[in-house]
Amino acid sequence: MQEYIKADPWSIIEEGFDKELVKSSESIFSIGNGAMGQRANFEEQYSGETFQGSYIAGVYYPDKTRVGWWKNGYPEYFAKVLNAPSWIGIDVYINGEALDLNTCKKVDRFSRELNMKEGWYRRVFTAVLPNGTQVSVKVTRFLSLDLDEVGAINYEITPENADAEIKFLPYLDSGITNEDSNWDDKFWNTTSVKSEAGQAFIEAHTMKTHFETCTFMENRLFLNGQALIAKPAEHTADMRVAHEYVQTAKQGETLSLHKFGGYTVSRNHQASALVEASRTALGKAFELGFDTLLEKQKQAWAKIWEMSDITIEGDIKAQQGIRFNIFQLNQTYLGKDSRLNIGPKGFTGEKYGGSTYWDTEAYCIPFYMATKDQNVARSLLKYRYNHLEKAIENAQKLGFSNGAALYPMVTMNGEECHNEWEITFEEIHRNGAIAFAIYNYYRFTGDYSYIPEMGLEVLIGIARFWHQRASFSTAKNKYVILGVTGPNEYENNVNNNWYTNYLAKWCIDFAVEQLQKVEDGYNDDYRRVIGKTKLTDSEVSQWKKVAGNMYFPYSEEKGVFLQQDGFLDKELITVDQLPKNQRPINQKWSWDRILRSPYIKQADVLQGFYFFEDHFTEEELEKHFDFYEPFTVHESSLSPCVHSIQAAKLNRMQQAYMFYLRTSRLDLDDYNKEVEEGLHITSMAGTWMSIVEGFGGMRIVDDKLSFEPKIPEQWEAYSFKINFRNRILKVTVKKNSTEFLLNGQDDMSIRLNGERVVLKPNKLKVV
Repeated sequence: MQEYIKADPWSIIEEGFDKELVKSSESIFSIGNGAMGQRANFEEQYSGETFQGSYIAGVYYPDKTRVGWWKNGYPEYFAKVLNAPSWIGIDVYINGEALDLNTCKKVDRFSRELNMKEGWYRRVFTAVLPNGTQVSVKVTRFLSLDLDEVGAINYEITPENADAEIKFLPYLDSGITNEDSNWDDKFWNTTSVKSEAGQAFIEAHTMKTHFETCTFMENRLFLNGQALIAKPAEHTADMRVAHEYVQTAKQGETLSLHKFGGYTVSRNHQASALVEASRTALGKAFELGFDTLLEKQKQAWAKIWEMSDITIEGDIKAQQGIRFNIFQLNQTYLGKDSRLNIGPKGFTGEKYGGSTYWDTEAYCIPFYMATKDQNVARSLLKYRYNHLEKAIENAQKLGFSNGAALYPMVTMNGEECHNEWEITFEEIHRNGAIAFAIYNYYRFTGDYSYIPEMGLEVLIGIARFWHQRASFSTAKNKYVILGVTGPNEYENNVNNNWYTNYLAKWCIDFAVEQLQKVEDGYNDDYRRVIGKTKLTDSEVSQWKKVAGNMYFPYSEEKGVFLQQDGFLDKELITVDQLPKNQRPINQKWSWDRILRSPYIKQADVLQGFYFFEDHFTEEELEKHFDFYEPFTVHESSLSPCVHSIQAAKLNRMQQAYMFYLRTSRLDLDDYNKEVEEGLHITSMAGTWMSIVEGFGGMRIVDDKLSFEPKIPEQWEAYSFKINFRNRILKVTVKKNSTEFLLNGQDDMSIRLNGERVVLKPNKLKVV
């Protein structure tokens, strides 16, 4: 576990330059604005180890799948999140010497700050170059929320021990490569490099997918805050364009370069008009100027925090952790574009590929429902509806028919693009997460209209899949589901994963219930959907037969549902008996050894108990938690949050708190020793859930908000806001009381620890 990030309630701070931490910090200090993002690479050249990455939302490449042999039904490609042409680069020369922190004689007073409250990233240091020149440098960078095609850099240099000739070479570069590539294919084709009237443009498109992009920049030079009239020398090459500025700064004077850059994309503009759109973006940016645009950035983030902030009193590390998670979620997805979704690495790395996992439905939708307008969550569900035909095609490739839909494990455009067979073919529980999200959305927002308009078709496709995927076991006289991988990816190709079977039954039951409800209340939609899907009563009867006779593995001896058939055949050695030098097992053990072990990567049976908590008693939860958690290694980023929520439900507050710290500081403290590959964006929504659903005990009971608040002993108080059906409720939990403040016009009835409480608008209620 790393501990170099300084504790601070509103900022992520690193002090001191350590080359070994550069790649980790490039991930942790990443910035984004929903439309694009980038790792915290240095603007100036750096010859040490680095992972360069700039990313554009929705732009990808279908990298041909790499497997030892081809398997029928296998995805043809693994969608790569693409490292886009870079606009941030600024080569710096001081008295003819390149500024490179890897080769400097000395680097002092180095610090980085990611200011989460205001949405900017800053780096400050003093360096002595090999030629003996000493300079202090301050670089501030942000990606505008207001002008989301534009990023801004203010690069300031002050000579400290002598006058200095400073050369800035801001550039654009499309000669980039991906860290993550199957065959080292060329992902980009550069078609145009232009430099005119102080502006520069590189037009390039992705191979195969042909996303057309224009990367752009324009710069201004300032001395001691006063603008200089400086026409740059222009340098163009096949895949690079640079503007050269040379200026002498006296000792103690500050020379600064304001650089505006970014991307226009054919997803949002006509391909032929990208350069013109880039000029427009630059015009808006320079009309405002760096300082005004930064001020607008602060205002935009203040508005986001007004609704989404969680405050914690008495525990700075916990406070920093939750804000880091909320900040990164908002940098990744703001709900402006229903064509986009939430990738597991966001804009911080390339691992996993694809932009959409089941994480969105299982973990992210609750966060966005409660902290944004409900239309943001509806957009995420609409995304899945728009990909229904692709989900049906995915199922057809595996031999399913009649409109059965299998949603992809990983996707960019609805088509499956994950190239591990045990995930692609077998981790089919992702289908259930889609259906559960539809249920969860209606339960929370009260907006039923999504189901007759779009959701019912999705539910029918999913129910058809589960009906066909189950098979009848004569020996058991039950329907079984064979050859699957559950949420615990340390078990592959198992039979009757309890979570998968339970989810399949629930999905069918829920689809049948919604068919009846839509027929009764939305007859026009019902007739349209039945006509489109050609669903018959006899088919629905077959669904019911499967759901009503599903097999669930159970141990009478242990009194628990079994994760899958044969789980008790394993050598049941608990995690606390594992030597520390064997962890994490996914980096220390062979896959064969992991598969034979009892160790659980993340909540599996307990994931079912999380989704369907109201189906089971607290005693049943406790029994299953006590049985499965000791075998859980929590080597998935999605694991600690579910366990934190359930530990809090069981009033095991110290355990809940430890799980909370792990989920909230998973990346900041690099628990899984992989942060340099990028952040775990989708699991960050689970951190929010750990507080709101875990410690706050928030649930929907009988169509009303319900709370059973608890507080860790390390905290003095905590607070959060919920947008429940377009009414904002602030909840503050203290050691001996809970406070509610309702915004709006009308009273609201809630439950607190099972008792009815009526809240009056704009009047503090202390209970």
